[in-house]
Amino acid sequence: MQFIDRTRVIVKAGDGGHGKSAFRREKFVPKGGPAGGDGGRGGDIIFVVDPNSNTLLDFRYHRKFQAKNGENGDIKNQYGANAPACYVKVPAGTVVRDEDTGELLADLTEIGQEAVICRGGRGGRGNAKFANAANRAPTFAEFGEPGEARNLILELKLLADVGLVGYPSVGKSSLVASCSAARPEIAEYHFTTITPVLGVVKTDYEKSFVMADIPGLIEGAAEGVGLGHDFLRHVERTKLILHLVDASGLEGRDPVDDYHTINAELRKYSEKIARRTQILVANKIDLPEARANLPRLQKLADEEGLKFFAISAATHQGVPELIRYVGEWLDQYVEEPETEEEVKVYDENKEDPEKVTISRDIRGDFVVSGKALEKLVAMTNFLNDEAVRRFQYIWRIKGIDSKLKEKGIREGDTVHIGDMEFEYRE
Repeated sequence: MQFIDRTRVIVKAGDGGHGKSAFRREKFVPKGGPAGGDGGRGGDIIFVVDPNSNTLLDFRYHRKFQAKNGENGDIKNQYGANAPACYVKVPAGTVVRDEDTGELLADLTEIGQEAVICRGGRGGRGNAKFANAANRAPTFAEFGEPGEARNLILELKLLADVGLVGYPSVGKSSLVASCSAARPEIAEYHFTTITPVLGVVKTDYEKSFVMADIPGLIEGAAEGVGLGHDFLRHVERTKLILHLVDASGLEGRDPVDDYHTINAELRKYSEKIARRTQILVANKIDLPEARANLPRLQKLADEEGLKFFAISAATHQGVPELIRYVGEWLDQYVEEPETEEEVKVYDENKEDPEKVTISRDIRGDFVVSGKALEKLVAMTNFLNDEAVRRFQYIWRIKGIDSKLKEKGIREGDTVHIGDMEFEYRE
């Protein structure tokens, strides 16, 4: 199965159903009052973690998700039905961001965890809701509120206990294959592994941990050289890093220099990753050329304060001791408090909905922006005189006229609010 760990999707919550304008017409009820029902609420877009999913591959073929609209209100005060939510299944470890703002909307790590990404619009009110002492027979009803829409970026960060980092061909895939049931491709050329591989490593009869074979890093990875950013993303979730170096140096590189280069890339990408506990692992000690480098690597580990293991993934030498130590370390691991970036808990009142701003576009037209006002425009039936009068009343109450005059508006200037455009008249 192909591994996809970053994709773009478009989501649109359902619109609210329209309110109904109707009156009672029973035979023996003269002058029956307004009886138009409210519209139903549009469906939300909800992301949920699916235990049967481990890649974002499905989103390559299905990029748009739209919830159903609420039903319209009806006569005799009948309310329209609310639309069901649209559930979008994602694998554990999925990060959801708004493509336009870069805002982190959800970080989904637990099976069954849900996050509301877009709210459905509320249903429009029927004319029965607008009856009062001054107007006992209103003829207007509201349209449904439009549902929210977003362009999203989905990123999958592997949920592994242990991550393997190092230059290409240092033996990361061989180590995963030697201690787990995973069977990554292993060959004598660089970048044999081009997608992360997860292996479940058993330490004893009951305990196990997940090891991630992160494709090889190279110098410049933090700036995106090669597939740098795509690879480094998966190191973020790991609890422990096994830093593999080729003790033999047969690739023409010095293992000590390799260690410093890779750590420099980790620091450039994320200080949080750079602070994560590392174990220095010298691989390929079965080769004669490795003997000269082992004392230097032991000295490096002592200077850096790292635990050091010398192994041969090919012959399994030293691997059981390494796995045993990693298992013991994970048993004693205490999760660090998350301080990096606060995950958004959905808050529809994040911005003051009553706030109104006025600006000018490139043509010099006036653009009136405000969440509540734009919602009012979308829900007003401008073909109904009573609805227009109500809109004008709210317009005056909010002081939009005076704000436009402060900005220098003149008779005949064009004003935009949401999708509506009109000519200004005193």
